[in-house]
Amino acid sequence: MTNKALNSEDGNTLTLVLGGTGKTGRRVVERLEALDVPVRMGSRSASPAFDWQDEDTWAPVLQDVAKVYLSYYPDLCAPGAPEAIRNFTGTARDAGVRHVVLLSGRGEEEARECERIVQDSGLAWTVVRASWFAQNFSEDYLLDPVREGEVVLPAGDVPEPFADADDIADVAVAALTDPAHAGEVYEVTGPRALTFAEAVAEIGRAAGREIAFVPVPVDDYAAALARHGLPDEVVGLLTYLFGTVLDGRNSKPADGVRRALGRGPRDFADYARATAASGIWNI
Repeated sequence: MTNKALNSEDGNTLTLVLGGTGKTGRRVVERLEALDVPVRMGSRSASPAFDWQDEDTWAPVLQDVAKVYLSYYPDLCAPGAPEAIRNFTGTARDAGVRHVVLLSGRGEEEARECERIVQDSGLAWTVVRASWFAQNFSEDYLLDPVREGEVVLPAGDVPEPFADADDIADVAVAALTDPAHAGEVYEVTGPRALTFAEAVAEIGRAAGREIAFVPVPVDDYAAALARHGLPDEVVGLLTYLFGTVLDGRNSKPADGVRRALGRGPRDFADYARATAASGIWNI
């Protein structure tokens, strides 16, 4: 069966990628387009625009959509996320959507609640439950600290099996293009767990320079973020992730990449070498 055939039932032909300009969404869009799957980008800058805070934007974006990659901003553990996911999946079902691939967070009870909402929505579903993104060091708020040579975080000796965004996108695209993945929960992690200090050291080796890691109390970190003008919801999210979720519950690597794709996940060292070679961490 071709990819186009997988998207042609009931007249709906499009795959909607929410967060289509983000770390995983951008990669999902690129892969689907390479497979000639008709894609609609879901973001505030797209046309038609999509905004999680404006339900009036949802129905136009869902028109003619068969499948959805559902990435919620800022995170499924944010206040109001379960209600938004419940309302969105209802709107999607009414629009004729058949399958939702949900990007979820590993070890977050609030994310589990959102997973259950999707699973009970009446739609076919796949859950991609990811650990901390390696790309947070190169495509997000940790990029500047890496460039400046000092990463300050409220993270001690608890290891994390950092997931590569390319692996997450590969699993999501497999689920969006092959119905055999319906009903599956894939925990996507890297092959080994590293502390944040070890991850920063690997980045330093790949970049060929010294990058310091400085652990700080979570309350001091939150206060510093607020002083730098980060929105309250972002400060609250990061405080929750570092202060609650990073407690060892997610330290064990999982087999989601191998189960979904038949191969092992990308190692953090490979990510660090490839990213260093791109020059993005250059001062």
